[in-house]
Amino acid sequence: MQRAPSEPRPSELAAETLWLQRPNRRQWLAAGAAGAACAVGSHLPAALAQPAASTAAPTGAPTPSAEPLSSWEQITRHNNYYEFSTAKDAVWQLAEEFKPLPWTLTVEGAVERPRTWGFEDLLNAFAQQDRIYRLRCVEGWSIVVPWRGFPLAALLAQAGLRSNAKYVEFISVLRPAEMIGQRRPVLAWPYREALRIDEAMHPLALMVTGLYGKPLPTQNGAPVRLAVPWKYGFKSAKAITHIRLVEQPPVTSWMAVAPSEYGFYANVNPEVAHPRWSQRREHRLGELSKRATLPFNGYAAEVASLYAGLDLAKHF
Repeated sequence: MQRAPSEPRPSELAAETLWLQRPNRRQWLAAGAAGAACAVGSHLPAALAQPAASTAAPTGAPTPSAEPLSSWEQITRHNNYYEFSTAKDAVWQLAEEFKPLPWTLTVEGAVERPRTWGFEDLLNAFAQQDRIYRLRCVEGWSIVVPWRGFPLAALLAQAGLRSNAKYVEFISVLRPAEMIGQRRPVLAWPYREALRIDEAMHPLALMVTGLYGKPLPTQNGAPVRLAVPWKYGFKSAKAITHIRLVEQPPVTSWMAVAPSEYGFYANVNPEVAHPRWSQRREHRLGELSKRATLPFNGYAAEVASLYAGLDLAKHF
């Protein structure tokens, strides 16, 4: 079978030694609780390794060989996470006080089987997959991330969608005692994001539980976040506590604070400038020169059909 242009080669699915050491579910939870995943360059001992999680790439899972993975340090020390700080280089230290476990995720609304999942339940119920995704920030920087997680579609299928489930709303954690950024009204807390139901059911939409084969660091949205690689990064909500299926399009956090700058879709479109800067080029962390931004962040072959007939400049 011919490899899709955006599908990774087998060698790219295990590009760093860190990613080859895979904890089992209980060790994963213990490591997350202890904060071991936050230490830059830390390794899990070989004795904790288990057989690799599925690395079968879904149709269109990204990355050409010309794009190396971003390093652990680049991914974990350059973070937009306003719940902690508006300063990207401060988040990783401020997030050390956040306790991601124990954790529950509630799926509710227009579903047949509403349920509250414990984090370990999610790891046991859904096969974890390794996916390499580009991440493009609306601010103009980008990285390439080896996430671990499971398809959002699998979680929604478990809930049983009702016919009036048209949109999926994601609500992040509200803990101002541990998240000092929530003590300031930068946004209306808790953070809220949303997708259309067909976007949420797309195979590339991923519920993320890990990074480089280790538990997800707190500064990256532990213990469970969203990754929607064809959209700007702010669409990928972190530290999600509730998923609600609704009939009407929710007002997302950035739409509420700046509706002229941030629309519902937030698809990566280099032809539509942000009101204060161009989106035609981006700075890949670690590179000296900028590169051209790709439509849909390079995933047009997989997702452009979702928006057939939609004016992507008007519906930004």
